[in-house]
Amino acid sequence: MPAGAATKAEPAGREFFKTRTVAEALAGFRPERRTRAEQVPLGTALRRVTAEPVIAPHPLPGFARSTVDGYAVRAADTYGASEGLPGYLTVTGAVRMGAAPDVTVTPGSAVSMPTGGAIPPGADAVVMIEYTAEAIPGITGPGTIEVVRPVAPGEGIVRADEDAAEGEELIHNGRVLRPQDLAMLAAAGVTSVRVHARPVVTIFSTGDEVVPPETQALKPGQVRDATASALAALVADAGGTPVHGGIVSDDPGALERALRRALQESDLIVVSAGSSVGTRDETANAVAALGPPGIWCHGLAIKPGKPTLLAECGAGPGTPGIPVIGLPGNPRSALVVFRLIGLPLIRLVGGCTAAPPEPSARAVLSRDLASATGRLDVVQVTVADGVATPLFGVSALLSVLTDADGYIVIPEEATGLDAGTEVTVTLYA
Repeated sequence: MPAGAATKAEPAGREFFKTRTVAEALAGFRPERRTRAEQVPLGTALRRVTAEPVIAPHPLPGFARSTVDGYAVRAADTYGASEGLPGYLTVTGAVRMGAAPDVTVTPGSAVSMPTGGAIPPGADAVVMIEYTAEAIPGITGPGTIEVVRPVAPGEGIVRADEDAAEGEELIHNGRVLRPQDLAMLAAAGVTSVRVHARPVVTIFSTGDEVVPPETQALKPGQVRDATASALAALVADAGGTPVHGGIVSDDPGALERALRRALQESDLIVVSAGSSVGTRDETANAVAALGPPGIWCHGLAIKPGKPTLLAECGAGPGTPGIPVIGLPGNPRSALVVFRLIGLPLIRLVGGCTAAPPEPSARAVLSRDLASATGRLDVVQVTVADGVATPLFGVSALLSVLTDADGYIVIPEEATGLDAGTEVTVTLYA
C-alpha cells in the first residue's frame, strides 16, 4: 500500500477490540495532509519547520580567518622549533579586526593576528601566542619573535568555505529550527525563511459528566475537564496551534455535528472520549460518518491507552483528509497515548521530517516489572541517583503523572523487565 494511504474504514462498535500495535500505528498511519508554506522573518522562526531547503548564497565564513590569537606564518618556517631550539621570525605587521590584510607573509616573517582576523596572503598557519616569545634584548633584534612549537599547514585557520560552500544546504527541508540554526542563517545573510504554517489542532472533550475547569461546585458524578488543557500544552510544545472545541454532550449526533464544523478549520482533530464502551462506540460512529478514508484503527495494544482511535476523514478529489485521534477518557491514559502517537502526527502534518530528540537519561530499574507480550507498556518513573523507581496507580490518577520525572517503555515483545535492568527514561521537560 502506498505511503500515506489509509486502509478501508473498519466498522465501529465491537471492532474496537481489533487492535493495532503502536509500532504499526507509527509506521502505517501516515496522513497526507500538510500545512501550507509561509515566509516569516528570522526573528520569529524559532521552532518553526522549514518548508524548503535553505541554500548558502556564498561561502561561509567567506574568508580564511584565525581561530586563535597569535602570528600568521608559513608552516614550513616553524618546522623543528622547540623550547630548547626555538625558531626566529621577523614580525612585519599586524592584521586589524574587520579589515582586509595590508601585509603579506614572506619566508622568515610573521604577522600578528587576533582571533577572527583575516589570514594575510602567503600564510598557511597561525601559531598560538602561547607558543611564542618576544625578542630578547641583546640576543635577537627588535621586531623578532621566538617560536617554540611547530605548526602544520592549516593549523589555527578556518577555511573560507569551512562552514558551508556556496550552494550547499544550510538547513534541510522539514527541519525544526533551533537557535544555532538561526545563527547560521544570520551569518549567511538570510533574513527570512519559508516555513510550514503551524498545524491548527482542535480539541474536543466529550461526556455529560465533564464540566469546565472553572466549575466551582461539582455535582455528584461530575468531573472537571483535566485533559483539554494538558493536550493544548502538548500541541503547543509540538509546534501546533491548539483550539479548544469545547465539551460535547453525549446526545446522539452532537459530536458528529461538532466534528463536521471543525473539519473546515482544522489540520488535526483530537477527541477525548468517555470511558464506557457505549461512549467509545458513539465516538467511532461520529468519526466514521465524516467520510473517507475513514477509521484506520480502533484500539491500540498499549497500556495505558488501549481505547484509542485513529482516522482520516473528509477527503475529497485532490484534497487530503483531516487526521482524527480519539483518545481514552481517563486523563492519564489520554496524555500517555497522545505523547506517543499524537505528537508525531502533529509534527508530520506540520511538515517535520526529523523530530527533535526528547531528553532522556539512563538509569537502573529498582524493581521487577511484569508485562504482557504483544502489548507496549508505558510506566511512569521517578529518577534519583541513577535509579528509576516505577510509580503505580489506576489510569484515572493524574498524580502518577505529576509525580513522575519521566517514563520507560516495555516493548511489545518483552514479558517484563527485571530489577537491575538498565533502561532509557524519557524525561519530562
